[in-house]
Formats: sequence, structure tokens, C-alpha cells
Amino acid sequence: MSKIDIEALVEQIIKGSQLNTPSSPEGGEVSASNGSGAGGVFHTVDEAVAAAKEAQKKYFHTSLARRKKVIQAIRDGLAPKVEELAERAYEETGMGNVEDKIVKNRLAVTQTPGVEDLKTEIITGDAGMTLYELCPYGVIGAIAPSTNPTETLICNTIGMLAAGNAVYFSPHPGAKQTSIWLVRLLNKIVKDASGIDHLIATIDEPSIQAAQEMMVHPDINLLVVTGGPGVVRQAMMSGKKVLGAGAGNPPAIVDETAVIEKAAADIVAGAAFDNNILCIAEKNIVVVESIADFLSFQMEKAGAVIINELKTIKKLEELVLTSDGKPNKAYIGKPAAHILQSAGIPFSGNPKLAVVVTTPEHPFAVEEMLMPVVPFIHTPDFDTALEVALELEQGLHHTATMHSQNVTRLNKAARAMKTSIFVKNGPSYAGLGFKGEGSTTFTIATPTGEGTTTARHFARTRRCVLTDGFSIK
Repeated sequence: MSKIDIEALVEQIIKGSQLNTPSSPEGGEVSASNGSGAGGVFHTVDEAVAAAKEAQKKYFHTSLARRKKVIQAIRDGLAPKVEELAERAYEETGMGNVEDKIVKNRLAVTQTPGVEDLKTEIITGDAGMTLYELCPYGVIGAIAPSTNPTETLICNTIGMLAAGNAVYFSPHPGAKQTSIWLVRLLNKIVKDASGIDHLIATIDEPSIQAAQEMMVHPDINLLVVTGGPGVVRQAMMSGKKVLGAGAGNPPAIVDETAVIEKAAADIVAGAAFDNNILCIAEKNIVVVESIADFLSFQMEKAGAVIINELKTIKKLEELVLTSDGKPNKAYIGKPAAHILQSAGIPFSGNPKLAVVVTTPEHPFAVEEMLMPVVPFIHTPDFDTALEVALELEQGLHHTATMHSQNVTRLNKAARAMKTSIFVKNGPSYAGLGFKGEGSTTFTIATPTGEGTTTARHFARTRRCVLTDGFSIK
């Protein structure tokens, strides 16, 4: 039987199974275990994973051309909805701002790699030919954060389906309504394009307990966790392969050779983007003393408020820190103007960022604040600046930025920081492909070493050997 015949047969089987599936009163399909399953949303983890497993079996036997059709359908279907995605996420979580979320969603839709990311490696010689192919895991269990709920779902869906998998999403409870709405939308787009339902699945009441259940479920073949260090650690205790995207505390180093006007504008733009909730955003500014005053002056021109009086810093501490020195969750992702006003700190205009002149030991510097309140730390020279930046990055190896015209120093810092993303002379978001080259990802798997994940990371490598043939060198 030819490949075309096999493809046609599989399509007939899929369509036949759909025709024989009973419908719910709302018109959605019901699963074999009597869960609703409408739009890929089930009552229990077991139902959702079982449905995704059956869907992936069908998907695995379709062609790469169909996978490409699915990915293009996702892009086409979501492109007109990036504004709605941003508005829904903002309204539910109260973090960030709609304008920047539109940018993030558009990046996820347009710049997340698809099937083209699955590169085959071939070795030929006298003994024959060996292929290294990237094949699906099966059902991936993916945990998404509340800080980037829609972007992460879109990015992961494109990459995971491009690699031939189905995906069960465990959204953050703080963004559950938006996430469930998006799962339904994605599932419909994919079903219309492929004829296969439930390639994207979740449950109607996401919770920590449900996420824990998913992590140890026998039919989950890979865990992809985008969240804090606690959930990554828990996933790694499951005994499964894990791609873990954990926390970061990215420093921005500025030396005396930098183009200060550009460095200031870039740092304010990156640190203020979506009110600093991106894990890659500049969380500390470490600057060489000789140009510190000029840099802070230029940052003010770019929209920052510089805070250097101890009384004023104390007001800010009392507002945005808890009694144990941790970030006050009520102000995570809130606008700088709202934070300053709430602290009783005067300002003019519409500031993008609050920059606090302080020391490396201050909680603003040590903690990942996830708000547009960023410390400004003076150091006597570049070597000290690098040492302080390394200390503040805390060995997380997530992201760092540096502004300098000295290539030797840029290289030294890149080697020393060992971060998954290192941005030179640009805002941090250039590391996600926004106003910078390269693909987009919202799952940066630093703890487990994969870095900026794309479709190839959601596939397992298989070695296929043919002896005594197909070498024509």
C-alpha cells in the first residue's frame, strides 16, 4: 500500500470514529469515561490524559504535511485574537499591561518554530547510513504560569504539536479562566485542521493537587514546567524526564565604554516591559561608578524615577516588601505609577520604572521582585561589577544583559555568567526575538539545561541504522 493510500485510510478511520462519537447537549463530544470533554476540557485529570493519549495515537500516524497544516491553522486562527488574549489575561490576573501582552502574544503566534525545527542528522560511511530522527514523546504534561499564561500555552502548543505530541495543560489557578478559554479555542482550531479532537486537553478546575496528579500520571511521557523553583523541584521528583523553566534574577551590567544614552533607554524599556513580570527582564542594574550619574540622568529622560533618599526608599520598602523581606504579591506586575502613588512618593508624568539606588544586599536586589522597582548599584570598576552581577544572579544561569563597547569584557561576562540568554547592548526582550534575531520561546529551561526551548526539545532522539548501503561519497 502506498503512503498516499495509508494517509487516506487513516483519515477515513479518524472521520469514522468522530461520526460514531455521541454528542453532549451542548454539541461537544463526550469522552468514553463520561466526562464532558467539550473543547478539550474535562472534569478529571484521568479523563483528560486518556483523551489526549488516544488523540496522539491518531496524530502520530498522520503526515508531516498535516502537522504543518495544524501549525499554520493555529497561527492563522490566533493572529486576529492577540488583542483579546491580552485583554483577557490582564483582566483576570491584574498583572502587566495590555499593550505589552499584545506584543508577547503576537511573538508567540508568529515566531515560535514549527515542524521546520525538527532537523534530521545523517551520518554515512563505508559501513552504511545512520539517521538521528526527532520523534514524539506521546502526551506531554505542561504547567503554565500566571505571569505569561496565554503566551506560554500558545508557544508550547505550537512546539509540542509540531513535534507530534498531544499536550495536557495544567494552568496556574490564578489564570484559569483565560487558560481554559484558550485551550477550547486551540482545540477547535486543531480539530478543524486535523480532524482529531483533544490533542490539547485540560480540566475545568485547575489546582495544585491536579498538577501533582498530572506529574505522576503513568500516561504522561514528558513534563514541561514553566514556573517557580518549587514546582520545578517537585516535577523533578516525579521520576519522569523534565524540562524545567525556573526563576531568574537577571542583572544588567553597564561599563564606562557603553553608549550611555542607548543603554539607559534599553534598560528602561526592558525592565518596564509588561511591568517587569517577564523572567528575563532586568532585575538589577550594576553600573561602573564613573558613569553612574550620567546613566541615571539618561534613565530619567527615558521614563524612570530615580529614588536615592533613605526616607523615600523606606516608604517603598514598607509597601512592596512583606515583613520577611519578600515581594508583596499585591504589587507584582503593577504599574510604576501605581506603586509610587500607593507609597506616597511624588512623581510627574507617567513613569515606566522606579529605580532605587541601593546596595547588593538589599531585598530589592536579592529577590526576584517581578515589578517595575529595580535597584541601581554602584561599583568601582568593571571587574567588581561582574563580581556583583554574578552574586545577584545567584547561579540561576537564566538571563543577563550587558552594555559595553569592549568586546573582551563582553566575552568575559558571557563566559562567567553562563546564562541561557545573554543580551549585549540591547533590552532584555531581544533575547525572546522581539527587536532581536531568533525564535521566540516562553519556556526557558535553565535548571534542566535545554535553554530556550523549541519543537526539537519536545521530541526524543532515535537512532536508525542501515548497514552496507546508501553511502555514495
